[in-house]
Amino acid sequence: MTKSFTSTWLRGLTKLAQIQTRLVRNAVKQTTKKAVASGTKAAQAKAKVSKLDPLGLRPKSGQPVKPRRATIATTKAKPVSGPAAQTTSAAATATRKRATREPIQSRVRPSGHALLKGDWNRSFHSAPPAPGDLVSHLAYGLYLPPAKGTGKRPLVVMLHGCKQTSEEFAQGTHMNALADEYGFAVLYPEQSRLAHAHRCWHWYDPSERAGAQEARAIVSLVEAVFARENIDPSRVYVAGMSAGGGMATLLAIRYPQAFAAVAVHSGPVFGDAHSAMSALATMRRGTRDDPLALLAGTPEFATHPGIPAIVIHGEQDDVVLPHNAEQLSLQFVRLNRLIDGEGRRLHGSVRQTDTVGVHRQDWMLDDVPIVRACRIAELRHAWSGGDGAIPFHSSDGPDSSRLIYDFFRLHRRAATAIRQPAQPVLVV
Repeated sequence: MTKSFTSTWLRGLTKLAQIQTRLVRNAVKQTTKKAVASGTKAAQAKAKVSKLDPLGLRPKSGQPVKPRRATIATTKAKPVSGPAAQTTSAAATATRKRATREPIQSRVRPSGHALLKGDWNRSFHSAPPAPGDLVSHLAYGLYLPPAKGTGKRPLVVMLHGCKQTSEEFAQGTHMNALADEYGFAVLYPEQSRLAHAHRCWHWYDPSERAGAQEARAIVSLVEAVFARENIDPSRVYVAGMSAGGGMATLLAIRYPQAFAAVAVHSGPVFGDAHSAMSALATMRRGTRDDPLALLAGTPEFATHPGIPAIVIHGEQDDVVLPHNAEQLSLQFVRLNRLIDGEGRRLHGSVRQTDTVGVHRQDWMLDDVPIVRACRIAELRHAWSGGDGAIPFHSSDGPDSSRLIYDFFRLHRRAATAIRQPAQPVLVV
């Protein structure tokens, strides 16, 4: 009796499980059919909307949405500097890109790009090692545009900032495109990650195993390129951004015989920082000491011949505050002996100019700007007028590369300044 009851109970339990399984399968099938039907309707609706909405705007309440018109009339005109002004077709192209709200695209690459006409080469330079080191290799990129005539060409040395490479700096600044226009060569030394985790130049540490070694390696690289390429020794210039700007200032003060002029974009005041922690403090506030006294305290100041300089800074820079640019400009004015240690003018005159988005102050001598300070409105910590797709570069504002080279073209140095290289170049 018990065995018969148990068998009947098990058969009933088995049937109940089978019924539940069929119910679950049916429910899954119904859900799948509804999802497929819903997806088909959504795809049909999307296709129908796309015909009405070429900009991809989704309709509300079942009503088609008209594409928004671009307010071209309210677009600010980009200020133009230098002899080569923006053409009407280029301006129209830029306006169409903004009107259609396309994502920012890189317009200039360091190599293999249709817009560039020259050659981009990557290499390593065997520089003089620091004390205690056996060897020192400095990576770099070199851009050589097509030669214009048979004469020697100028050379612009470009020093990148932290978290940048030579390729990114070349692409972000558009300096290679400008080199095609004017025919100058562009050299991009690259800081190693072994020297600094973020590829920062040690502008704040002039010791023999840090900033002094890096500056010596850069000058050695310039000498090697000068000996190998058809470079005009009287027209070798150096420019830098942020930490690269700090290194450019260090080079201008320690090696004035090597460069005809210097450009500092978003860079710190000279002489205040001596460690990584003090460098951050300098960037945030400038120096609390007298910037002219800091300059006079350097060993190179007494015999320095002076060097023309252009300082560019954004008014909204929250990484290296604009007060750094004001103090650095005064240091360069003092370095060129246009003012005394108290800031009183000794020679020349001061001229101020305001254009769209740019306030410019020139310290003039014989009607030639020796020191030029450019303050750019609404610019943060970025290279103005560059490729906005690259970090630390802004597509807005005046073209800093053109501003810099327009200033460089006004200045030359004696042809005997560059020596022959003591170290070879390792091409890889």
